[in-house]
Amino acid sequence: MTSPSLPHIPACAWSRSIGAGWTQPYTVRYPSNIDDGPWHGMPLGGLGAGCIGRSSRGDFNLWHIDGGEHVFQTFPACQFSLFEQVDDPENALTQAYALCTEPAEDGSLEAWQWYPGREEEEGRREEGGERRETESSDSGEYFALYPRSWFVYRNVFQAELTCEQFSPIWAENYQESSYPIAIFEWTAHNPSDRSMTLSILLTWQNMVGWFTNALKSPEVKVRDDGSPVYEYQPRLRESAGNLNRWIQQEGAVGCVMDRLSPDRPKVDPVSSDQESAETQEGMGQWAIATHANIGEVFYHTRWNPIGSGAEIWNAFAEDGSLPNLEDETPAEEQEQVGVALALRFTLAPGETKQIPFVLAWDLPVTEFAEGVKYDRRYTDFFGRSGKNAWTIAQTGLQHYKTWQQQIQHWQQPILDRRDLPNWFKMALFNELYDLASGGTLWSAATQQDAIGQFAVLECLDYRWYESLDVRLYGSFALLMLFPELDKSVLRAFARAIPAEDTRTRTIGYYYTIGKPSPQALRKAKNATPHDLGAPNEHVWEKTNYTSYQDCNLWKDLGSDFVLQVYRDFKLTGSTDYEFLADCWPAITATLDYLKAFDLDNDGIPENSGAPDQTFDDWRLQGVSAYCGGLWIAALEAAIAIGEILGSGEWGVGSGEGGTAVSPAPQAFMPMYQTWLEQAQSVYQETLWNGKYYRLDSGSGSDVVMADQLCGQFYARLLGLPDIVPIDCAHSALQTVYESCFVNFNRWIQQNAPALSPSSARANRDSPLPPDSSLLTPHSSLPIGAANGVRPDGSPVNPNDTHPLEVWTGINFGLAAFMVQMGMQKEAFELTEAVVQQVYEHGLQFRTPEAITARQTFRASHYLRAMAIWGIYGALTGF
Repeated sequence: MTSPSLPHIPACAWSRSIGAGWTQPYTVRYPSNIDDGPWHGMPLGGLGAGCIGRSSRGDFNLWHIDGGEHVFQTFPACQFSLFEQVDDPENALTQAYALCTEPAEDGSLEAWQWYPGREEEEGRREEGGERRETESSDSGEYFALYPRSWFVYRNVFQAELTCEQFSPIWAENYQESSYPIAIFEWTAHNPSDRSMTLSILLTWQNMVGWFTNALKSPEVKVRDDGSPVYEYQPRLRESAGNLNRWIQQEGAVGCVMDRLSPDRPKVDPVSSDQESAETQEGMGQWAIATHANIGEVFYHTRWNPIGSGAEIWNAFAEDGSLPNLEDETPAEEQEQVGVALALRFTLAPGETKQIPFVLAWDLPVTEFAEGVKYDRRYTDFFGRSGKNAWTIAQTGLQHYKTWQQQIQHWQQPILDRRDLPNWFKMALFNELYDLASGGTLWSAATQQDAIGQFAVLECLDYRWYESLDVRLYGSFALLMLFPELDKSVLRAFARAIPAEDTRTRTIGYYYTIGKPSPQALRKAKNATPHDLGAPNEHVWEKTNYTSYQDCNLWKDLGSDFVLQVYRDFKLTGSTDYEFLADCWPAITATLDYLKAFDLDNDGIPENSGAPDQTFDDWRLQGVSAYCGGLWIAALEAAIAIGEILGSGEWGVGSGEGGTAVSPAPQAFMPMYQTWLEQAQSVYQETLWNGKYYRLDSGSGSDVVMADQLCGQFYARLLGLPDIVPIDCAHSALQTVYESCFVNFNRWIQQNAPALSPSSARANRDSPLPPDSSLLTPHSSLPIGAANGVRPDGSPVNPNDTHPLEVWTGINFGLAAFMVQMGMQKEAFELTEAVVQQVYEHGLQFRTPEAITARQTFRASHYLRAMAIWGIYGALTGF
């Protein structure tokens, strides 16, 4: 970006040539897992409002509109197009393109001319095309720095063109961040000495009613990886009754897409106070809009988006106009209807203009199981009728410049830091994509929840919300940017801990190893649940959806809860005593429940020999470094919380001199202190081997576990006493760096020569197959730290799963620990290796839980990867 007339794009933004594909992107490890391919771009849309992704080839292709559900496909009629006419003394040169490099796969819109991608542009110029020759064959570039992204178009049009896309998301903004809106600000500059006419066209398909599950009571099955899964059948292209209206109001022009149905009478599309039947999930409105005073406005409110597209394209390609057809006839069965809005304007030599377009939607209801409905957060500001898309769009046109400035103001202090490399700044912001596209829920406010309830899926393959073990690292972003939302999640866990669900189910892990499964209780009383439920049941109320393992037996969840509660109190000013008081009963209940697994009464709950913690395919036996360390840190946190709540020096509500807390904290302090003293002694004596902490006390393994001292990291983070001697912590962390990162990647190079893609695919379900051969053509680059290897970096078993995977979020958490311990150089080496794998191999905006040396991945759109904000927090002192 060199032209002073075009918008400034931060140097750290992720970029890719428009339409440029990937030679060998990462592919999914298990065939049953989701692999949509590498064409992912930054999502647009507010948190919990539904979002839409647009890839670097220009297509809108990710549709997370129905809360918690995933649709990935391109609807070609949803697109920007551009017409250009350059005045010439002899004749006018005209051209028009739909701004996507991929024509419709189904043969529709055959009349449209599609934008040339990099390879196509090279071919056209080699053949001596009539348009001007340039030195570069590059037709432009896509940039992304969440929540902003840009398309910069080059060497096709003579105008200099940029489209900036964003939604109004910035830190501690609990209103606009929830809006269902996308802003597209076009900047057009004429660098020539001749005037030119441009026309920007936005077309959209009426999608009202599409994004809702047609299977109201889907059957839950166990798939090949042992995870529960249910069918989702959206009502795509079911458009009967859909109709479109042209609107001009208060300087704004555009189209509202609506639907008529027997229970929804025809109403004024711009009035939100009319009576109507209860809005159903997926029902409401969509709208597109722009300013009327920038140029000539053209429109078409009823064209066929699955036909040839000629009724739109012929006029637009000729002179940038549309027929100005206004037709509100509802769609018949099997019929589709679209809208089109074009704005034509002239640029004098050297002139620059900015033109905003807005896409808004008002689909106010999220439904889980049939009849379990929640209104979305944005309805607190726009109402719940489902007739407010135009109002939302108008709001965007009025305020988008202010929103733009707010985003820049939030991001700029980080962008200005010279001590942070650009790749880190890029990943720091772009990993926030999951706050919007992680199946995100944000409900309307209630008396109990003043800003609503919030939740993000663990991932798309493990489709349940806010897995507590995963968010131990993955929630740093939410805590640092939207702390009240993070507290709302923990309050939901606090309410769930004392609840009981006596239903039983099959445990999927035994299915994967070919053994009969015991029937396990869904949720034991006082056990900390693993998750807050799934989109097909009742999120926040029916917890512990996952059935891969019996989470009632896990040894880390109770500790994870206590640590996150104290973390949120400490890192938000240490003044929210009411939050601590709300969570205290659950803290005492879960610690008591977890202590029952201390079968030898030595102060530390033992692991059972089954995978019973976040590494749920990895058997730990007896006292383990991972769970034992978290337990010790959690006891320290519980003692600190109890002392605060028992001091009587704070007040809740209108009480004088403090409000009594139940159960009384003083009753627990001696017991917690006894447990802590026992545990610390046992932990050090049992697990320390002089260099690092053993995996556990029962297996005899010499494996170096990367996350062995997570509890120590949390203790120091929260200003608690060290759980181990500090020199031991330094030694262990240095050993992790050398064994799991340096030696592991060296071992790969020495023992795993690259295979061809076809032969590697045959063994993709193993991170390192028995012959130890690899796929990756980028074998000179490290892939990150393995979860657990021998000191020399070699695997215990080349066919191990979790130990040999590189978990993105665990690597970021480990890097935060390294920063905390003064190992910043090593932290950045580790972080850069993972970021490089994600953003250079087609995993952007779908960051997985795990990658392997075979260039495969598992579990895309994963929550834990937002742990990169923990690194930034460690660097800045939170």
